[in-house]
Amino acid sequence: MAQESAKTAAELVAEAKSRTENLTPDDVAREMAEGDAVLIDLREPEERTRNGTIPGAIHAPRGMLEFYADPTSSYHRPELDPNRRTILHCASGGRSALAADTLRQLGYSNVAHLDGGINAWKETGHEVEEGGSS
Repeated sequence: MAQESAKTAAELVAEAKSRTENLTPDDVAREMAEGDAVLIDLREPEERTRNGTIPGAIHAPRGMLEFYADPTSSYHRPELDPNRRTILHCASGGRSALAADTLRQLGYSNVAHLDGGINAWKETGHEVEEGGSS
């Protein structure tokens, strides 16, 4: 059996983005204002403290996402519902693209990510709360 050649992290992210809905900061702001979507912040606590948070985002660190998202898991969080519009974000969009692709595999049919992450959010002048409260 032939072994697959290894991929780089950048290649994995590019592939995930090709299978994922990539949203602009304005798209995310509009969906959040409409109130139907849940925004999940995948960053680590120290990143949230250092760089602030998007108002209304729910913290679910990338390392726990699958467990929080799986309704059969003892770690499941009710904010994560496979039937609800779910938007993910990280710092620049790599982790959130990978995570959105993973949630699709868990049965989330209406999932997207903030392309460019909180960095793009800030660059476009959208509100950021200081600190990292969950």
